[in-house]
Amino acid sequence: MNKIPMTANGYEKLQLELKKLLNEDRPNIIEAISEARSHGDLSENAEYQYAKEQQSLIEGKIADLESAVSRAEVIDVKSLEGDDIKFGATVEIEDDDNGELATYQIVGEYESDIKNNKLSVSSPLARGLITKSVNDIVEINSPKGQKSYTIKSVKYV
Repeated sequence: MNKIPMTANGYEKLQLELKKLLNEDRPNIIEAISEARSHGDLSENAEYQYAKEQQSLIEGKIADLESAVSRAEVIDVKSLEGDDIKFGATVEIEDDDNGELATYQIVGEYESDIKNNKLSVSSPLARGLITKSVNDIVEINSPKGQKSYTIKSVKYV
């Protein structure tokens, strides 16, 4: 089985989400199915159909998260150091076209969140940054076309 890299923080959040699904969402949907079932004919019962669909989604998510937690390879970012970019690095880059600065942390797929500057290790930008260091210029083929960035700083925090 392939290991899934993630930060300690990401692993903790994954476990909390799984716990919520198991202890809150699953019992709630079972109760909703029971309630809808008591309303009679199931073939024309929209509440029942909706609850069954929700149950299927919840069970799929639980299975996915249980698999991810069991295959997680938790990496302590604070123990990493160096000038080259690795998993867990917080990287400041400058867009060579417009001079805009952006800061991202390279994290696992399950914890990526671009709104919070958490970049998936499998994204084109992260793949281009890995093994590079400060002042390197990185050419990235993104869905928006070719982009060029200069690496301004690399930190492990």
